[in-house]
Amino acid sequence: QVQLVESGGGLVQPGGSLRLSCAASGNIFDINVMAWYRQAPGKQRELVAQITSGGVTYYADSVKGRFTISIINAKKTVNLQMNSLKPEDTAVYYCKVILVRGVPYWGQGTQVTVSS
Repeated sequence: QVQLVESGGGLVQPGGSLRLSCAASGNIFDINVMAWYRQAPGKQRELVAQITSGGVTYYADSVKGRFTISIINAKKTVNLQMNSLKPEDTAVYYCKVILVRGVPYWGQGTQVTVSS
């Protein structure tokens, strides 16, 4: 099993920056993919960014050039650096990891609010 604890959410003005962190513990050596999703009120949860254990990244078109995903400390932490934030980035952000055998684990979510 893998346990995930997210941190770094909060309130920020448009154009500002936040960094989300997701600390993984447990069977981290079987992690194949680490990702961030978000869910805004009334909308479906969507993939924001992901990174594989080999370092291959993917970004949703809406965040390309503004968000950066990275793995710290050999899969123990995945960060999401969010710059040039917009009101439409407001959502609950969830960390997700997928093990080599395909089993997913989710974090509890952290609120990001972009508002003046």
